[in-house]
Amino acid sequence: MTVKDSPTARAQRRRQTEERILSSARRAFAQRGFERATIRAIAAEAEVDPALVIQYFGSKQELFQRSVQLGSVPPLSGDVDELVEAVLARIGMKIGSLPQATLAMMRSMLTHPEAADQARATLDGQVAQLGSAIEAEDADLRAALMVSTMLGVTIAHQLLDLTALRGASPQKIAELLRPGLRAVAGVDPQ
Repeated sequence: MTVKDSPTARAQRRRQTEERILSSARRAFAQRGFERATIRAIAAEAEVDPALVIQYFGSKQELFQRSVQLGSVPPLSGDVDELVEAVLARIGMKIGSLPQATLAMMRSMLTHPEAADQARATLDGQVAQLGSAIEAEDADLRAALMVSTMLGVTIAHQLLDLTALRGASPQKIAELLRPGLRAVAGVDPQ
């Protein structure tokens, strides 16, 4: 057995091919969404046969699931004032260069049930974190409105490319959102 054909070399080539396919899939899902991305196009970009994509991932759905696995976001904690500031501090991340997996999820969540389920679970987790710090009878509703506001800003910037948002700094956006988010959270808007 040559070094080229050793089990370690084959495993490494397999991992590299799998990562090439996943990178191509992330780009395709981010640009076109789940419905319009095709296995054939993903395979062509990854320079592999479409059958190999199915061999590695089983189906387009499984490829999508692996492609959009997101890294963990640090949990929000603190009192309401700190939480509002933590939410606002994430604006730079939301209007900066988002990972392809995040863009793929966002583009697909309105047309693909599994993407919607995954997005909902992530957002529900954020709502629960915020809601636990808000001292109001309708804390979860207030938290959901805060999360929805941030989601709207992210979608308007990342997917719709609204002109006014394109040129705005994260600091300016945070400055303008701060009073509204504080009011929704039940804190004096100052």
